[in-house]
Amino acid sequence: MGRTGAYLQVARKEHGVRSADEAVADYEEFTVPLSADEQREQASRCMNCGVAFCQSGGLFDDIAAMTGCPLRNLIPEVNDLLYRGRLDEAYERLKLTNPFPEFTGRVCPAPCETACNLGLHDDAVTIHDNERLLADYAWEHGMQPLVPADSAAPLVSVIGSGPAGLALAWELTRCGLRVRVYEKDERPGGLLSYGIPSMKLPKQIVRQRIELMEQSGIEFICNVDATEHADKLLAESDAVILAAGANVPRDIGIAGRNLTGIHFALEYLGEVTRSQFEDREASIDADGKDVVVIGGGDTGVDCVACALRQGAKSVTQVIRAQRPPASCEAFECWPAPRKTYEQGYGHREAEELFGEDPRLWATDTIGFVGDDAVEAVRIQDLSYEGGRHLLEGTEHDIPAQLVLIAKGFLGAQDSLFDAFGVEQPLREDQVHLLRAGADGTAPVFAAGDVRMGSTLVATAIADALACADEVYAALA
Repeated sequence: MGRTGAYLQVARKEHGVRSADEAVADYEEFTVPLSADEQREQASRCMNCGVAFCQSGGLFDDIAAMTGCPLRNLIPEVNDLLYRGRLDEAYERLKLTNPFPEFTGRVCPAPCETACNLGLHDDAVTIHDNERLLADYAWEHGMQPLVPADSAAPLVSVIGSGPAGLALAWELTRCGLRVRVYEKDERPGGLLSYGIPSMKLPKQIVRQRIELMEQSGIEFICNVDATEHADKLLAESDAVILAAGANVPRDIGIAGRNLTGIHFALEYLGEVTRSQFEDREASIDADGKDVVVIGGGDTGVDCVACALRQGAKSVTQVIRAQRPPASCEAFECWPAPRKTYEQGYGHREAEELFGEDPRLWATDTIGFVGDDAVEAVRIQDLSYEGGRHLLEGTEHDIPAQLVLIAKGFLGAQDSLFDAFGVEQPLREDQVHLLRAGADGTAPVFAAGDVRMGSTLVATAIADALACADEVYAALA
């Protein structure tokens, strides 16, 4: 299987990236893929391990760190088929476990690569890029819709059209059930459409998947708040699945929070995307402004990148965590991710444009300054000696006319569960069924971030597929 010893002869080579000057001039993808031949050579580095942690998929030890592919993709087999040039077969093997590799091959942080056995001694296999190549190849050569369900088949109503909602709709349709997807926004896609910027996930890629799903008989009903129609949906459906995501943002209750010019990250990212859809100026605009992003996750990186594309005067990202070390021994943490200093695409672009990484590490936000509109963010240094605490005398203000809060999410909205008469599930609970059907109303299930809290796109899809199995078993 594979090229024996190829990992000793072929160095890891990742996709390229556009220069910052070029990338920030538009919202096109910032990545530059390798050629098919180059990607095949990268696939040859896979060692076909006897115990392939890359495809293990689970939480590592007692820490909230995913190791291996949440979808449990058959990675060594896929890599071997790709190396041999059997791309059609490689894609068929990939889609056995992952219905949407065109999404995960772009936005997943690749815990499969952190768990790669080769990574213990050398650079890991480019599993993420291999997946993207196969997905793009499949679309270029014609993706086929599913066979639409029979009109007499049981009807499932899915609330939310993000990664989990789309995965539920696809898998249940594949199993022969009718599916209607309800979305509160103007377009389907949820987080994929409105939460992840176009330069990271082009919206045409989301659109082409939605169109294929419509050709498969899946019905999308947008601009509808399902909580207002809960009784009707419970009465007319054979099952209802809550998959609306974990969209309640974590706020910071500090002085000046009521000033204008302070927004949650997803509010900002959604508005940037809507302005592109509608070909208009964004109502939240970083042009010519000093921008401060509060929070250090992927959403914060996306805010940095969008602010650069809008023409921000400066961008600063305030992060409470300490700056990680430049390197660490793989044996210290493998197969969990190494906690080392890395740059996201927004950080790299900001450093190219402004000469330095935009992140302030070990820093807390203690207030906002201004009269009616925000003018500055008051910050203070943190010490981690003897536990985390503020350092007296380090308070100072940094200019800000736009502040974006990217502190993560608390979970799903209570109103969603109240409307459908169910309790919000415990995150450690593995059961998707929230309420069995009774009195002529449908059973209610939950999947994705609604059930687990904010997580990876791949993890949400994996949970949706598991939920679909439960729903099908209940209705078949």
